[in-house]
Amino acid sequence: MDEARSCASDAGLCPANPVTIGPFRCGKAAPFLVIAGPCVIESRDLCLRTGEQLRTIGERLGIQIVFKASFDKANRTSIGSFRGPGLQEGLKILEEVRGKIGLPVTTDIHLPDQAVAAAEVCDLLQIPAFLCRQTDLLLAAATTGRPVHVKKGQFVSPRDMRFVVEKLLAGGCNQILLGERGTFFGYGQLVNDFRSIPVMQSFGVPVVFDATHSVQEPGAREGASGGQRAMVEPLARAAVAVGVDALFLETHPDPDHALSDGPNMVPLDQVERFLERVLQIRKCVEGLLA
Repeated sequence: MDEARSCASDAGLCPANPVTIGPFRCGKAAPFLVIAGPCVIESRDLCLRTGEQLRTIGERLGIQIVFKASFDKANRTSIGSFRGPGLQEGLKILEEVRGKIGLPVTTDIHLPDQAVAAAEVCDLLQIPAFLCRQTDLLLAAATTGRPVHVKKGQFVSPRDMRFVVEKLLAGGCNQILLGERGTFFGYGQLVNDFRSIPVMQSFGVPVVFDATHSVQEPGAREGASGGQRAMVEPLARAAVAVGVDALFLETHPDPDHALSDGPNMVPLDQVERFLERVLQIRKCVEGLLA
């Protein structure tokens, strides 16, 4: 890790760590952070009910939870797949979650002209993995003043995410999270190289492990992606054991009938026990590093 830590200074990277997300912090010496919520905004009611339960879980477990849901899933496999309510209606619902439930909120943006509107509501902007190298999108997100979470592309090496950090810094953003979510392993299959966590941490930024998208099987079903829900927790445990700063997971009260990414989402009624087990590992890791 000494060699890894030197990479940031050698590369001239000076991002903030920990990163501030609303009232929360993520990174060095910060409490564990979880980003969670349904894949897509299916309805106002779904988001409010899910957000309320996540807030309760966070309070019981003493952890920081950021609510996540997408107003538009612009990279669905099929033209007929549900995408979401769109920018205006989606942000209105996220603003209500933020105001009524009291959780910080995040969503992903796909186009540069969505950045300012999303930043007016969201505490954290997310860049999808497929778009992690889109310079104009990164710069637009950087200029909003909000922290930015960029997921490592399934086609990008962890070392090349250094250039994503450089782009955001050049755009004026030093509040940066990088996300590990698997790498293409042939068609319809992702694998995690857990070396990517310390490699990306070496750039001076906190790293998030996306447990649910890591088990996704892109395009595995006819016109839709599949997933291996049973593998979400084992991978999350491994990432926490390696020392990841935060966990990302999508959840739904009834994943088998969700309108997007159901096969890899964690049932909402299982999230608390899931996190309890993961946090036991986190405590062990903190003890080893103390």
